[in-house]
Amino acid sequence: MDRMKELKPPILLFLLGFVGILSIIPLIPQLLALQPEKPPMSLELIQGIAVAQSSVLLFLMVWVGAVFAKKVGLTSPVILAITRSTNIYKELKPQIVPAIVCGIAGGVFLIIFFKAVSGYLPPELIIAGEKLTPPWYTKILYGGITEEILIRWGLMSFFVWVIYRITQQKNTEIKTHNFIIAILISSLIFGVGHLPVAFSLSPEVTIYLVSYIIIGNAAFGFIAGFLFWKRGLECAIGAHMVAHITMILGNGVA
Repeated sequence: MDRMKELKPPILLFLLGFVGILSIIPLIPQLLALQPEKPPMSLELIQGIAVAQSSVLLFLMVWVGAVFAKKVGLTSPVILAITRSTNIYKELKPQIVPAIVCGIAGGVFLIIFFKAVSGYLPPELIIAGEKLTPPWYTKILYGGITEEILIRWGLMSFFVWVIYRITQQKNTEIKTHNFIIAILISSLIFGVGHLPVAFSLSPEVTIYLVSYIIIGNAAFGFIAGFLFWKRGLECAIGAHMVAHITMILGNGVA
């Protein structure tokens, strides 16, 4: 019985992340249409491979988070409340306001940041970005849920534990610097992870392009990481969703 209770949260996290993966299927034809050469296989096969690869990575990160988040005191309180049939609203209430405020702030920052640097970005990237219109639900579900499970739940939890084991003795209280460094590293990885799509949209790779992609995404990644640390995974997820909604309403680049 106890073993089943331990399995329920990771299963629910995987299912939520998988919904986000399914939401990217309509985006794949748009990405392929922007490529100069016709793909060597059918659209359906490419979509199937993309879903399969993303699902394997999601499974791995859910497992990594399930192992290491517990070791360093990082949590997903709402998920736990759902799987344990306890008071969900009690766990959700402290996360609502920080998620909304930080999400709006992050979304506004990204809109302003894009407008400030757009004149320095390759014109091909701007044109391709205007043609590439991911469905709103892809931005919210994949960006908001799946990316947070991959980066915050999986990578950040792992890095907190690794840094803790390097900088402190075992069984001592985990100090703040472990979380800050882990947030920074996972945020940078989050930013770098967006480069392949940017490179596929622009034949010209410039320092401005690389800086824009990494700094913009890493800045929000830091916000999400801080919320995960202080409030729980669902707060980071909520803020990420709100940031995308803010950018959609503000006609920014999500």
